This record gives sequence, structure tokens and C-alpha cells, in this order.
Amino acid sequence: MSAIDIWGYQPEAGHRPGIDLVGYKVEATDGSIGKIDRHSEDVGASYLVVDTGVWIFGKHVLLPAGTVRLIDVSEEKVYVDRTKEQIKDAPEFDAAKYGGEPTYLEQFAKYYNQPHM
Repeated sequence: MSAIDIWGYQPEAGHRPGIDLVGYKVEATDGSIGKIDRHSEDVGASYLVVDTGVWIFGKHVLLPAGTVRLIDVSEEKVYVDRTKEQIKDAPEFDAAKYGGEPTYLEQFAKYYNQPHM
């Protein structure tokens, strides 16, 4: 996955603009990680913010849209191409920094673009 497409939904993911994904369950490659708390469809900066609940003590994680491999509207689930461990180790989403720092998303691009084992 390149830096160019990390912030855009992959064509095969089945994303349809305008669908409210808030509340959808999120499935990593090895199990459930939480529910979508917010999402963005901004061109070049699309992402999901997932509330992990008790799984990692209420941490909110940001997943770039390029990590989404499938959106199942009928089951209200979003499947991503990362493991639970990879998501657990991701930088935590901070809403205050997101709004105030123009380069805030760069840390997520760097993390999600690195090779994962």
C-alpha cells in the first residue's frame, strides 16, 4: 500500500459516498476490534475512528480508508486488512490534535505505510 492510496477507499472495498458508517462494527483480519465512532470521506484524507471499548481500554484508533478491504452494509461491518495487534500498536487518535495540527495525519500515514509482519 503506498502513501498515495492510504487515505482513499480501495475500489473493491465497496465504499459508497454518503453512507453513515458510525456504529458499524470493525473486523480486523483476526477478530473484532470495536465500532466506528466517526469517519471522514474527505478526498485525500478519508479515515475511520474506531472506539475499541474494553478491548484496549477505550482507546480510539484512526484507520486510514486505504486499510478498509470490505464494507458490508447489510451486516453493518467494516473489514480492515490489519491484525488486532497492528491496530493496538497504532498511534492513538486525539481529536484535539486532529483539528489543530495540519500535519497530524502524517504519523498515521507513516505507521500504516510501514511493512507489517
